Amino acid sequence: MPRLSSAEDALKILDARTLGPDDLRRAGLTRHGVAAAVRSGGLLRLRQGRYATADTHPELLAAGRLGGTLGCVSLLATLGIFVHTSSAPHLHFERGTTRLPRRDARVTAHWRTARTPRHALAADLVEALAQAIRCQPPRHALATLESAWHQGFVDEHSVDSVFELLPRRFRPLRDLLDPRSESGTETLVRLMLRSLGCDIDVQVRIAGVGRVDFVVDGWLIIECDSAQHHSGWDAQRRDRRRDLAAAALGYTTVRPIAEDILFTPERVLHSLREAISRGPLPLRNSTRIPQRGR
Repeated sequence: MPRLSSAEDALKILDARTLGPDDLRRAGLTRHGVAAAVRSGGLLRLRQGRYATADTHPELLAAGRLGGTLGCVSLLATLGIFVHTSSAPHLHFERGTTRLPRRDARVTAHWRTARTPRHALAADLVEALAQAIRCQPPRHALATLESAWHQGFVDEHSVDSVFELLPRRFRPLRDLLDPRSESGTETLVRLMLRSLGCDIDVQVRIAGVGRVDFVVDGWLIIECDSAQHHSGWDAQRRDRRRDLAAAALGYTTVRPIAEDILFTPERVLHSLREAISRGPLPLRNSTRIPQRGR
């Protein structure tokens, strides 16, 4: 499971299910008890004969009201796995299901023979990842898979299981995966650099500087900055001191921001191409000795 403080919350999301009359009777609730629990807000009625507890995640409740399970990019985003865009809900529906409530036009419905229990509110994680690969461009799909792998939601065996659910045309993506990427933006930048034919070292530890995201062609440090980890002044002060230490060793540091990586990637790619093509400034005595690390 994910190496996060919210691992328990992730498990709760993945294990969530609706409750029917038999479940409620086993819990000791009579019809009057169920009605009282609904009135008090402790129990929520999703649709005819199906209920959920009030602490169920809102995205799961919305899926349950429509008779589906939260899946694809919507489930992954709820779990904290990187997806590029997840504004409109993606729900999984059991193939052959009828008499479902009317859905909003924004809902993307995926009809599948599900691997999840009948009354689950969340899709099977491997199934959701496979569907997310279908629903995203290849680069974004790779970033999603690497995010899930790096955070511990899946291991190498589970990744193989994801590709077993996909047509053969997706298999080449498997060889491009690198779970060392610590964010979706790192994955996207690594793929940009790969397209430029650079020599790329990932998660490099440099004496006197610390660990950096990439060292390109032995001289260019690239750090993928995000508001989550680099917005405060303390973080910026630390970053600038690291950049100064790297400069003293002869490195050039570039920090593309997440917003540009995600929404204007062509601009980032152009800037990286230009910087790399010009190469490093001449050095009299180079002391660049990166210490590669995982």
